[in-house]
Amino acid sequence: MPTVTIEGFGATSCEPGRRLVLCIEDAGVDILHRCGGNARCTTCRVEILAGEPGFPTDAEAERLGRIEDLEPNIRLSCQIQIRNDLTVRVLRRLQDNPDMSDPGPRPVEWPAEGPLPPD
Repeated sequence: MPTVTIEGFGATSCEPGRRLVLCIEDAGVDILHRCGGNARCTTCRVEILAGEPGFPTDAEAERLGRIEDLEPNIRLSCQIQIRNDLTVRVLRRLQDNPDMSDPGPRPVEWPAEGPLPPD
């Protein structure tokens, strides 16, 4: 089972194929996901510090392509299916956004064999 190490929080194991955003949230981190995991808002951005997250989905590449001067190791956690060990830094948390009452609608689970994002 892959291990996800979350900077400042420690490590957790995650079922292969599970969305990174859900793995992070279930580890007790208040990561934002305002669009519910549909690659529309970019609030679930993470910095990949180590490991291979796989290729971006078309939706992720399109959405992140609108951000100028984006570092290449910034990804949308809602669009990453865990396949390998990763070390990440969560960039947007609820505690840092007092104007928000919740992190957003919980992203749906997605079958490990299915592509992301959902239609």
